[in-house]
Amino acid sequence: MRNPLSDKAVQIQPSGIRKFFDIVSEMKDAISLGVGEPDFDTPWRIREEGIYSLEKGRTFYTSNAGLKELREEICVYLKRKYHLEYQFEQVLVTVGGSEAIDLALRAMINPGEEVIIPQPSYVSYLPCAVLADAKPVIVNLKAENEFKLTAQELLDAITEKTKVLILPFPNNPTGAIMNRDELMAIADVIREKDIFVISDEIYAELTYCDRHVSIAELPGMAERTVVINGFSKAFAMTGWRLGYAAGPRMIMEQMVKIHQFAIMCAPTTSQFAAVEALRSCDEEVAKMVEAYNQRRRFLLNAFREMGLDCFEPFGAFYVFPCIRKFGMTSDEFATRLLNEEKVAVVPGTAFGDCGEGYLRISYAYSIDNLKEALGRLSNFIKRLDTIE
Repeated sequence: MRNPLSDKAVQIQPSGIRKFFDIVSEMKDAISLGVGEPDFDTPWRIREEGIYSLEKGRTFYTSNAGLKELREEICVYLKRKYHLEYQFEQVLVTVGGSEAIDLALRAMINPGEEVIIPQPSYVSYLPCAVLADAKPVIVNLKAENEFKLTAQELLDAITEKTKVLILPFPNNPTGAIMNRDELMAIADVIREKDIFVISDEIYAELTYCDRHVSIAELPGMAERTVVINGFSKAFAMTGWRLGYAAGPRMIMEQMVKIHQFAIMCAPTTSQFAAVEALRSCDEEVAKMVEAYNQRRRFLLNAFREMGLDCFEPFGAFYVFPCIRKFGMTSDEFATRLLNEEKVAVVPGTAFGDCGEGYLRISYAYSIDNLKEALGRLSNFIKRLDTIE
């Protein structure tokens, strides 16, 4: 029988995150600090609107691009929060932010064109680029730069075939952010070299110092940028599967067309609920952000007491401590921690080769869970220090 499989599909590696959590799911008393999922319930107002939409029988398809009411509300939200100006026709509602990333790449890339992907970063960028027939070009971000992309690093990666830069800030897994001045330097290079940006801003609300700045806000960048965002992280709506993209009409029209044939439309109930999220839940989001910030500070202080090196992240809900001094790979450290202390974290290499020597630890968990997990981590590190 002929091989039924695509070479491209076979060559793509499965997510490095899943390995540990398949084990955790069957391990008694294990604590997982690896999944990027808020531990908060979706705010009641959002759930109530979802329930109401079902009671009213709103179980129909929406337009391919999404409910007009929701797309208009997204425009209001983006202007209010991030000073971004869009018309509703420039917004596409997707099945999570990940679909929006996939659509943007497929709409923009011709075979062989290059996509610059800074790493460590979200696991979907690389396979989505490959599936879009792009050539991925990896930029290894450096701890000494707080895992931020510099203008020089971008310049060094650009060739005549470069088409798109993926800009993943606030960053998963490092928690790094980029401020206005740093983005201005990146924008200068983008305009000079005539390339485009897919700016993944799913963690925009989870910024703990100043207001999040979108590169699309900067002069001359709106026409070069597709902004990716969604409801999973800020509104604790992971299971509702709802994201969106906003960008130039020319690009959005093609994204809508691909979405039309692949998905049809995002879940209707989720879309009605999301309207309520954008209109009424600033206070609930602020409370969640405050709680995350408390947990962030708690983890950083605990790491200092353990002697575990970790730069201070100011975005998302992850920390990225360095474990190189223990003489183990990230995978070895994470595997032993899971087997010996029943604590699951993600090896940094799940997010790119330059993540070697680091771990991703999520603080999207209660303080009680974090305290218990950190106690176990401390015990593990003490044993390692004793052996040394």
